[in-house]
Amino acid sequence: MDSKTLDCLVIGGGPAGLTAAIYLSRYHLNIMVVDGGDSRAAWIPCSHNHAGFPDGINGKELLERMCDQARRYGTRIETGQVTRLEKRDDGVFEAEWGSGPVTARSVLLATGVVNRRPPMDKAIHDEALAEGQIRYCPVCDGYEVTDKRIAILGNPERGPGEAMFLRGYTADVTLIDPDGPTELSAEDRERLTAAGVTLLDGPVDVIEPGETGITITLCDGSRHEFASIYPALGSDVRNQLAEMVGAELSDDRCVVVDDHMRASVEGLYAAGDVVQGLDQISNAMGQGGVASTTIRNDLAKQKPILR
Repeated sequence: MDSKTLDCLVIGGGPAGLTAAIYLSRYHLNIMVVDGGDSRAAWIPCSHNHAGFPDGINGKELLERMCDQARRYGTRIETGQVTRLEKRDDGVFEAEWGSGPVTARSVLLATGVVNRRPPMDKAIHDEALAEGQIRYCPVCDGYEVTDKRIAILGNPERGPGEAMFLRGYTADVTLIDPDGPTELSAEDRERLTAAGVTLLDGPVDVIEPGETGITITLCDGSRHEFASIYPALGSDVRNQLAEMVGAELSDDRCVVVDDHMRASVEGLYAAGDVVQGLDQISNAMGQGGVASTTIRNDLAKQKPILR
């Protein structure tokens, strides 16, 4: 192991990875963050769930503040994609990214997940997202659609649960299966109908943001305008690097960890949305804090950390 080997490589610069980076740097460890620049937190126009910001905070601003804080304690943050991760016979991890290989005694995966988007142009989607006409997290921002007209784009697997959750915020809820006539179970149909949820059959033809709301045109030609729509289309876990080193994954393809955020491969840790749990900034930050402290203590067992 040479002197250039990092104590920890943090992959992902969202709330989990950056919280861990702040902790690890304050533990006087030699670390680096490699971030692809596509944290879901950056999508948030204004989060009112983050404690300490009563007027809310923009997701990009929050990440910038966390980056500034991490750098203040010596964290090196690089923009790039880690495309290869392997564990060598000597127990050291080797990762490949845009500027070449890097070695580390431990690795924290904070790579998150990718939401499946509705079929629309990316630029139009992102503009609607910034305006709050498209929303992905009912837990985060259900409050913001209180008593507004909203729609959930979801299949029979995910749509009914999200519709019922959001029914707790507004009486004007519509569930649309974006792929075709909805094939709800009799139980779900009865439950949704009893709660006053409107059921519309897809497929969806066009989604058009506008000045007064966002309009969904169905293939039958009918047009329906809403204040916001919630795509409940599922997400894909960024678990490829975990798979490369043989880490155990759950049935939902998340990285399996113990109570201290250790993965099944020694020296590998995971935190945030890549770990099964509540997709929330506060939860990710808490996991980042737990993981970083575990990493510090596990490294100290191998070699005392002395100042």
